[in-house]
Amino acid sequence: MRILIVHNEYQHIGGEDFVVKQEMDALLANHEVERFTTKNVKGLAGYLQYLTYPMNWKETKRLKEKIKAFKPDIVHIHNMHYGLGPLFILHIKKLGIPMLMTLHNFRLLCPSATLFYDGNIFLDSISRNFPWLAVRLKVLENSYIKTFWTAFTYWTHRKRGSFDMIDRYIVLSDFSKRLFERSTFPVKIKKFSVKPNFVEDFPAVEAETGDEFVYVGRLSEEKGILPLLHAWKASNYKLKVFGTGPLQEEVEKICQHSANIQYFGFQNKDILRKHMAAASAVIVPSICYESMPLAVLEAYSLAVPVLASNVGILGEMVVPLYTGMLFDPHNHSQLIQKLGEWTALDPEKKQEIKANCREEFLKKYQQKIVMKQLEACYQAVLDEKAAANN
Repeated sequence: MRILIVHNEYQHIGGEDFVVKQEMDALLANHEVERFTTKNVKGLAGYLQYLTYPMNWKETKRLKEKIKAFKPDIVHIHNMHYGLGPLFILHIKKLGIPMLMTLHNFRLLCPSATLFYDGNIFLDSISRNFPWLAVRLKVLENSYIKTFWTAFTYWTHRKRGSFDMIDRYIVLSDFSKRLFERSTFPVKIKKFSVKPNFVEDFPAVEAETGDEFVYVGRLSEEKGILPLLHAWKASNYKLKVFGTGPLQEEVEKICQHSANIQYFGFQNKDILRKHMAAASAVIVPSICYESMPLAVLEAYSLAVPVLASNVGILGEMVVPLYTGMLFDPHNHSQLIQKLGEWTALDPEKKQEIKANCREEFLKKYQQKIVMKQLEACYQAVLDEKAAANN
């Protein structure tokens, strides 16, 4: 199969870029795969790039030339924001090449992309034809212009029918699929398939389980890191924090004044895996709707339980007393209560939960399982095209 991956890279490499590369590397084992990329830039060039968001003829032309040279059987789209934009969808449709798109976030439903604003879940946009409230609130980077222009871009292409031209959408969970189903997004839900992310299954890490907990992730508001730390510093439990982000300075200050919290900053995968493998549990306190946090998958691959907020997909991924525990991220006392309950579990029960985590990884999140699902999506789309041509 000849597969063309289309992806707009962010200025700062994130989890989405990592997932795209990981999938492409896996596909190369059995298929001919090439990649078409654009990248968001800064400064004046970035503003000019952003102006072309609704109708980026330059990148559309460049993509058509790539397609002409590579002659793919199928095009797999990931991110379009903002250096690419949706215009190319209409032109690929005219070429008769089947298209899939993985929805790593909720940008097609709301300019925020995260359905998160001012410390809370923000769902107003999903029931609107045009998200005027999101624009008034400046949900994208606190900017009227950016929020409006992003909303206008996707509204324009909704009206043009661009998104219905994509043959199959891949979402990462049933939770995401239900959000799209209840929204005003103008595509029938039968076009949506669920396929999770995967993480590589590295050799087992030899580590004796301790009494410390670990947070691994971006240090930003929607990840719930500050509420977590404010609750934690009043306890006697030990926490290790790994990651960087806009709240790093504030996180460092809290850690410096809390004897039971250590901040390690950015660390490579080997060091992270060593600390995670030795943890009593990994903490995922997100207060936004995550798409699929890799920290959970990495914990499960290491047979490490997860204590997570009961928000969005986390309520599906983490099963209380089977793979971990759930807590209300806004309720400090409940978090401390759950930590106490977890710590008090007998060793045999914890070992059972650890085994369940590893089994969840093997059944749902290892590479061969997930890639088989992706290839099945490709084949279904190609079969539908063949049937339509007969």
